[in-house]
Amino acid sequence: MALGAADLGRACCSRNGHRRAVSGGRLSARSYTASMKTAVSIPDKLFQRAEEIARRLGKSRSEVYREALAEYVARREPNAVTVSLDEVVAELGSPVDEWAAEAGRRALERSEW
Repeated sequence: MALGAADLGRACCSRNGHRRAVSGGRLSARSYTASMKTAVSIPDKLFQRAEEIARRLGKSRSEVYREALAEYVARREPNAVTVSLDEVVAELGSPVDEWAAEAGRRALERSEW
């Protein structure tokens, strides 16, 4: 049974009460989550540190790993710094100084790229 985009975030229960998750727009009885599962080998010491963090934050191991990987990937995005700075400027607001903007344009016009 294919589901729409609004249904992707909702897992449902089958008649026997087992949780079924959405996978690729279809229900799947093989997984209990609507995300990719993977196995990763890490040193024991790192595993223990992650366990301690999860316990301290009241999060599951999966949540800690998911957040860590998302942060790792975001840091390596080519435009991550620009996007972050744009978000800060948008949040704080940036009044345009017409004189500074014109001076910047003129300086760039005279500069060799």
